[in-house]
Amino acid sequence: MTISTVGELCQSFIPDPLPPKPDIVINSMLRDLMDRTLLALGRLDSTAMLLPETDIFLYIYVRQEAVLSSQIEGTQSSLSELLLFEMGGSPGVPIEDVQEVSNYVAALNHGLSLVRNGLPMSLRLIREIHRVLLSKGRGAGKSPGEFRTSQNWIGGTHPGNAAFVPPPAGKIMECMGQLEKFLNDIPEKFPALLKAALAHVQFETIHPFLDGNGRIGRLLITLLLCAEGILKEPLLYLSLYFKTHRSRYYELLQQVRTTGDWESWIEFFLTAVLDTSEKAAATSVELMKLAERDRKNIQTVGRAAGSALRVHHAILQRPIISIPKICQITGLWATSATTAIKHLERLGIVREVTGSKRNRIYQYTAYLDLLNKGTNV
Repeated sequence: MTISTVGELCQSFIPDPLPPKPDIVINSMLRDLMDRTLLALGRLDSTAMLLPETDIFLYIYVRQEAVLSSQIEGTQSSLSELLLFEMGGSPGVPIEDVQEVSNYVAALNHGLSLVRNGLPMSLRLIREIHRVLLSKGRGAGKSPGEFRTSQNWIGGTHPGNAAFVPPPAGKIMECMGQLEKFLNDIPEKFPALLKAALAHVQFETIHPFLDGNGRIGRLLITLLLCAEGILKEPLLYLSLYFKTHRSRYYELLQQVRTTGDWESWIEFFLTAVLDTSEKAAATSVELMKLAERDRKNIQTVGRAAGSALRVHHAILQRPIISIPKICQITGLWATSATTAIKHLERLGIVREVTGSKRNRIYQYTAYLDLLNKGTNV
């Protein structure tokens, strides 16, 4: 569609409603890949059910995804800096970067709460999580929770030299309304994995907000799989895979728009889910083994083991932690918490990271190393 914006003519792209016409061709290779992907998701879900305390692991997984998804958009915050920020500390990167990551955590948790309380995949849900995502920091002035009323573009300095120009503002409600119908199986029911794959591209193509579209588009994948019952717990996050294969990811999104090649995108998407599921399940098992190994080591300290185990349980929840936070979580007095953390230091389980004598902060280094493995791409 030719549009006039900021004094120039340019071509904007208005996607056809989903599902695509002609129908997607699911050949034997894609069918086999889909079967293997569903099995991997099942194993991931089973692993989550075997975790002794799923909430502890989810707390960290959600934050790791927030960091990686925000890094795609250019923030510099690490997982350690986010955890430090949440504890009231001073991270070593711009505070706006960490605030954006913290907003992502809040948006995901809010979205999951809405889904679990029965809100369907809808425009209301999408606007709600966007409102939280942009509630504080750099995005606060970019219409949180509201679809855009002006033209945006991707790449370039203006629409005329942009890599891609989404639909004009006047078409947003029509396009998003069609997407909402597809998410709710109108006019026909669609397999959940394929639905997530197609809906992600459609949302990124519509680009309905002034800011935060990429992060919301990635959030929708996890929320949809949870809403469809494919995942019981939100342990699947594709941001690392998308970040690692960023050029191919953007190339395939554009290929769908220009040639209608949905099949190549679906192959990429299913491979991303398969790879991510297998790695998430393996990491969960490694984290369980590490926690159990450290618990056994702690039991060697004798009478102090009881308090030390309580502190170890606290650092599983908050791998970067202070004495006051330990006291808050465990109910221990400061003297007992300090003695216990010293035992963990001597065992090599935690290390103090400030180097100061006051307001000391401790890090569960091996735990964070496992979570960060392979993320520096």
